Amino acid sequence: MSVYLLATLDTKGREARFVRDCLVALGVEVTVVDCGCLGEPTDCKDSSVTREDVFTAAGTNLAEMQAQGDRGTAIVKAAEGAAKIVSAAHSAGKLTGVLALGGSAGTNIGTTAMRALPLGVPKLMVSTLASGDVSRYVGAKDIIMLNSVVDIAGINRISRPILGNASSAMA
Repeated sequence: MSVYLLATLDTKGREARFVRDCLVALGVEVTVVDCGCLGEPTDCKDSSVTREDVFTAAGTNLAEMQAQGDRGTAIVKAAEGAAKIVSAAHSAGKLTGVLALGGSAGTNIGTTAMRALPLGVPKLMVSTLASGDVSRYVGAKDIIMLNSVVDIAGINRISRPILGNASSAMA
């Protein structure tokens, strides 16, 4: 059983690696899901579920999404694919929870995937959007939104304890 860590590794690779390492240090098995599309993965390049897998699950492919160059469509398809992946993992008894990192795109992707899971499955979204009205992301689900306080753009004196706390909360 594994915590599924969702992140766009082209923009949040360093942060995903940090969270993955924190979870592993806490004795948690982690499955990293790369939901990125337009850029190349950074830092955390060894995802268990590749971006190709995510877009295939959404009924398309990475090359097609990259050729379109449409960020909005890529986000919609990544969210659809991530939702199918975590749902299948849950049905197969492989998933213990979902932790996602993101700004607007990652929050859309992560919470869409989380809303596909039943109540009671731990769901934690670390988001730059968590300080406002999050009803469109949470809906009627038991999703915990954690305000990242700063942009998720590196590990620093503010992001380090927040991401560490998110890891501990999920563990």
